[in-house]
Amino acid sequence: MPDVVAISGTPSATSKSRRLAEYALARFAAAGASIGLVDVSELPADGLLGRSRPQEIVDALRRVLAADVIVASTPVYRASYSGLLKVFFDLLPQEALAGKIGVPIVTGASPGHQLAVDHAVRPLFASVGGIVVANAVYATDAEFGPDGPAEPVLRRVDRAVDEALALSSSSSRR
Repeated sequence: MPDVVAISGTPSATSKSRRLAEYALARFAAAGASIGLVDVSELPADGLLGRSRPQEIVDALRRVLAADVIVASTPVYRASYSGLLKVFFDLLPQEALAGKIGVPIVTGASPGHQLAVDHAVRPLFASVGGIVVANAVYATDAEFGPDGPAEPVLRRVDRAVDEALALSSSSSRR
Protein backbone atom coordinates (compact mmCIF):
# COMPACT_ATOMS: atom_id res chain seq x y z
CA MET A 1 0.00 0.00 0.00
CA PRO A 2 1.19 3.53 -0.66
CA ASP A 3 2.57 6.06 1.75
CA VAL A 4 0.25 9.09 1.58
CA VAL A 5 0.92 12.61 2.83
CA ALA A 6 -1.56 15.47 2.78
CA ILE A 7 -0.27 19.01 2.63
CA SER A 8 -2.77 21.41 4.18
CA GLY A 9 -2.24 24.85 2.67
CA THR A 10 -4.86 26.65 4.71
CA PRO A 11 -4.28 28.99 7.65
CA SER A 12 -7.19 27.45 9.56
CA ALA A 13 -7.19 24.04 11.24
CA THR A 14 -10.99 23.93 10.84
CA SER A 15 -11.22 24.98 7.19
CA LYS A 16 -13.28 23.14 4.60
CA SER A 17 -10.21 22.17 2.57
CA ARG A 18 -8.49 20.82 5.70
CA ARG A 19 -11.60 18.78 6.57
CA LEU A 20 -11.62 17.24 3.10
CA ALA A 21 -7.91 16.43 3.31
CA GLU A 22 -8.50 14.68 6.64
CA TYR A 23 -11.41 12.75 5.11
CA ALA A 24 -9.19 11.69 2.20
CA LEU A 25 -6.46 10.56 4.62
CA ALA A 26 -9.01 8.51 6.56
CA ARG A 27 -10.11 6.83 3.30
CA PHE A 28 -6.49 6.06 2.38
CA ALA A 29 -5.90 4.64 5.87
CA ALA A 30 -9.02 2.47 5.60
CA ALA A 31 -7.52 1.01 2.43
CA GLY A 32 -4.33 0.14 4.30
CA ALA A 33 -2.13 3.08 3.32
CA SER A 34 0.23 4.72 5.75
CA ILE A 35 -0.75 8.38 6.15
CA GLY A 36 0.62 11.68 7.39
CA LEU A 37 -0.31 15.35 7.41
CA VAL A 38 1.87 18.39 6.86
CA ASP A 39 0.04 21.45 8.17
CA VAL A 40 1.94 24.29 6.52
CA SER A 41 0.39 26.88 8.86
CA GLU A 42 2.20 25.24 11.79
CA LEU A 43 5.65 25.35 10.18
CA PRO A 44 8.12 28.12 11.07
CA ALA A 45 7.67 31.16 8.82
CA ASP A 46 11.41 31.82 8.42
CA GLY A 47 11.84 28.26 7.18
CA LEU A 48 8.99 28.58 4.71
CA LEU A 49 10.56 31.74 3.35
CA GLY A 50 13.91 29.98 2.94
CA ARG A 51 15.68 32.18 5.49
CA SER A 52 16.57 29.21 7.67
CA ARG A 53 16.18 25.44 7.66
CA PRO A 54 14.56 24.45 10.96
CA GLN A 55 14.11 20.75 11.69
CA GLU A 56 10.31 21.03 11.27
CA ILE A 57 10.79 22.08 7.64
CA VAL A 58 13.39 19.37 7.01
CA ASP A 59 11.05 16.75 8.49
CA ALA A 60 8.04 17.99 6.48
CA LEU A 61 9.98 17.97 3.22
CA ARG A 62 11.44 14.55 3.96
CA ARG A 63 7.94 13.20 4.66
CA VAL A 64 6.59 14.56 1.35
CA LEU A 65 9.60 13.36 -0.65
CA ALA A 66 9.21 9.84 0.78
CA ALA A 67 5.48 9.61 0.00
CA ASP A 68 3.96 7.84 -3.00
CA VAL A 69 0.78 9.94 -3.02
CA ILE A 70 0.54 13.65 -2.17
CA VAL A 71 -2.80 15.24 -1.33
CA ALA A 72 -2.66 19.04 -1.56
CA SER A 73 -5.61 20.86 -0.03
CA THR A 74 -6.14 24.58 -0.35
CA PRO A 75 -8.82 27.21 -0.34
CA VAL A 76 -8.98 29.48 -3.39
CA TYR A 77 -7.53 32.93 -2.75
CA ARG A 78 -7.44 35.45 -5.59
CA ALA A 79 -8.28 32.79 -8.20
CA SER A 80 -5.46 30.45 -7.15
CA TYR A 81 -4.10 28.26 -4.35
CA SER A 82 -3.08 29.75 -1.01
CA GLY A 83 0.25 31.43 -0.42
CA LEU A 84 0.96 28.84 2.26
CA LEU A 85 0.76 26.03 -0.28
CA LYS A 86 2.91 28.03 -2.70
CA VAL A 87 5.75 28.72 -0.25
CA PHE A 88 5.87 25.04 0.72
CA PHE A 89 5.98 23.86 -2.91
CA ASP A 90 8.72 26.45 -3.54
CA LEU A 91 10.91 24.52 -1.10
CA LEU A 92 10.63 21.29 -3.10
CA PRO A 93 13.52 20.52 -5.46
CA GLN A 94 12.89 20.39 -9.20
CA GLU A 95 11.25 17.06 -10.15
CA ALA A 96 10.75 16.27 -6.44
CA LEU A 97 7.39 14.62 -7.14
CA ALA A 98 8.43 12.77 -10.31
CA GLY A 99 6.51 9.50 -10.42
CA LYS A 100 4.38 10.49 -7.44
CA ILE A 101 0.60 10.83 -7.61
CA GLY A 102 -1.01 14.16 -6.76
CA VAL A 103 -4.55 14.60 -5.47
CA PRO A 104 -5.75 18.22 -5.53
CA ILE A 105 -8.50 19.20 -3.10
CA VAL A 106 -9.67 22.77 -3.55
CA THR A 107 -12.48 24.72 -1.88
CA GLY A 108 -13.94 28.05 -2.89
CA ALA A 109 -16.82 30.38 -2.33
CA SER A 110 -18.53 29.73 -5.65
CA PRO A 111 -18.49 27.43 -8.69
CA GLY A 112 -16.68 30.16 -10.63
CA HIS A 113 -13.46 29.41 -8.76
CA GLN A 114 -13.39 25.79 -9.94
CA LEU A 115 -10.98 26.71 -12.72
CA ALA A 116 -8.30 27.14 -10.06
CA VAL A 117 -7.96 23.35 -10.05
CA ASP A 118 -6.94 23.17 -13.71
CA HIS A 119 -5.29 26.57 -14.10
CA ALA A 120 -3.32 26.64 -10.86
CA VAL A 121 -3.14 23.42 -8.81
CA ARG A 122 -2.51 20.95 -11.64
CA PRO A 123 0.35 23.12 -12.98
CA LEU A 124 1.72 23.42 -9.44
CA PHE A 125 2.02 19.64 -9.23
CA ALA A 126 3.40 19.45 -12.78
CA SER A 127 6.07 22.03 -11.93
CA VAL A 128 7.71 19.45 -9.64
CA GLY A 129 6.95 16.39 -11.78
CA GLY A 130 3.78 15.09 -10.11
CA ILE A 131 1.15 12.99 -11.88
CA VAL A 132 -2.28 14.40 -11.03
CA VAL A 133 -5.41 12.26 -10.78
CA ALA A 134 -8.13 13.04 -13.31
CA ASN A 135 -10.71 13.24 -10.52
CA ALA A 136 -9.46 16.31 -8.68
CA VAL A 137 -11.85 17.64 -6.04
CA TYR A 138 -13.47 21.07 -5.96
CA ALA A 139 -16.14 21.99 -3.42
CA THR A 140 -18.03 25.21 -2.78
CA ASP A 141 -19.10 26.73 0.51
CA ALA A 142 -22.71 25.83 -0.33
CA GLU A 143 -21.75 22.13 -0.33
CA PHE A 144 -20.98 22.22 3.39
CA GLY A 145 -23.55 22.16 6.14
CA PRO A 146 -23.24 22.39 9.91
CA ASP A 147 -22.21 18.73 10.02
CA GLY A 148 -19.56 19.04 7.31
CA PRO A 149 -19.39 18.30 3.59
CA ALA A 150 -22.44 17.08 1.69
CA GLU A 151 -22.50 13.51 0.40
CA PRO A 152 -21.73 14.45 -3.24
CA VAL A 153 -18.50 16.12 -2.11
CA LEU A 154 -17.48 13.04 -0.14
CA ARG A 155 -18.18 10.87 -3.19
CA ARG A 156 -15.86 13.10 -5.27
CA VAL A 157 -13.12 12.65 -2.66
CA ASP A 158 -13.79 8.89 -2.66
CA ARG A 159 -13.33 8.82 -6.46
CA ALA A 160 -10.06 10.75 -6.24
CA VAL A 161 -8.76 8.42 -3.50
CA ASP A 162 -9.79 5.32 -5.45
CA GLU A 163 -8.06 6.64 -8.56
CA ALA A 164 -4.87 7.45 -6.64
CA LEU A 165 -4.87 3.97 -5.08
CA ALA A 166 -5.32 2.35 -8.51
CA LEU A 167 -2.53 4.46 -10.03
CA SER A 168 -0.27 3.72 -7.09
CA SER A 169 -0.95 0.00 -7.34
CA SER A 170 -0.31 0.08 -11.07
CA SER A 171 3.00 1.93 -10.74
CA SER A 172 4.24 -0.30 -7.92
CA ARG A 173 3.78 -3.42 -10.10
CA ARG A 174 6.23 -2.12 -12.70
